[in-house]
Amino acid sequence: MNFKKIILIFSFFLLSACNQYEKNEKSLVYISDQKYSNTGFALIYDDNLRKEKKISKKIDNRSLLIFHNKIQKNSFVKITNPVNDKSIIAEVVSNKAEFSNFYNSVITKRIAEELSLDPNEPFIDLILISKNSTFVAKKTKTFDEEKKVAEKAPVDGIIIDNLGEDKKKVTKIKKKKFLYSIKIADFYYKDSAENMINRIKNETNINTYIIKKLSKTKYRVLLGPYNDIKKLEKSFNEVKVLNFENIEILKDV
Repeated sequence: MNFKKIILIFSFFLLSACNQYEKNEKSLVYISDQKYSNTGFALIYDDNLRKEKKISKKIDNRSLLIFHNKIQKNSFVKITNPVNDKSIIAEVVSNKAEFSNFYNSVITKRIAEELSLDPNEPFIDLILISKNSTFVAKKTKTFDEEKKVAEKAPVDGIIIDNLGEDKKKVTKIKKKKFLYSIKIADFYYKDSAENMINRIKNETNINTYIIKKLSKTKYRVLLGPYNDIKKLEKSFNEVKVLNFENIEILKDV
């Protein structure tokens, strides 16, 4: 009789522990994108940066190639300038190049020129494109042809001409104030977002953070906003040591 009671008590505590474990696990679930994408600052290649050992490898500034430390070599990516919606297809030539984690990629001067990026604020959207996608299949031939032309032309001599598109009047875009936030992650539960904030409080010196409710099942943890690129980079590098999966920089949040 006593043995049966002991079994019942043990079973009760075991089920309670399992339920608590499931509850804790549930609260830690965060939302992640299946296809890799990232918004942030690109580093525009320059030979001086290599001499200063800020980039470990050389890249041809006439090419449509980039360095990326998370995407597989020979993959294609779509890079967009969110200010003017100009985009271009580029190829990852290396994922072994070393450069500051603050930058989501190293791009060439040609890519920066084609996208009309501000060299002092080269903010981009970068999306990995599947090799078997129809989008890449249509663009591969054009990409190879542009690559051959670029290899023979000086950087300053490249002229961008969008064939097949209607010519539109160029409108000057008024430069906005520098204002960016660091996106840590999106969570299904508010408790998870609050736990992440507590971790940041305990393990870093960062004291500017918010939880933004996007929907009933989506809570975003943000650091900032920052109106200075040095402060932004300092916080980004500090929080990077916590090994979050895919930290992004968002503009005008």
